[in-house]
Amino acid sequence: QVQLVESGGGLVHPGGSLRLSCVSSGSFNVMGWYRQAPGKQRELVALITSGGSTSYDNSVKGRFTISRDNAKNTVYLQMNSLKPDDTAVYYCYARGGSYNTWGQGTQVTVSS
Repeated sequence: QVQLVESGGGLVHPGGSLRLSCVSSGSFNVMGWYRQAPGKQRELVALITSGGSTSYDNSVKGRFTISRDNAKNTVYLQMNSLKPDDTAVYYCYARGGSYNTWGQGTQVTVSS
């Protein structure tokens, strides 16, 4: 069974930065990040294909950057200019064909 393991979450002040990492035990065409804040539905943050094409939610454009290292089956999310509204559990996501899977989530808290 394929596993996704996230790391890099934590507590940061508004305006600060964090970098999330997700290592997969398998290779996938599409990898990315979703997030879920308390009382809200899980929402897309960013996706990246194995060819490097990216897409972002409008709320994070210009602040977050998604990248991946295909040789390491790893996807990253560089988060800059963090806001309290970015507080959520961030989930790694991977999809290949009709198969998709999720990581266990990592908490990101933006607070002064």
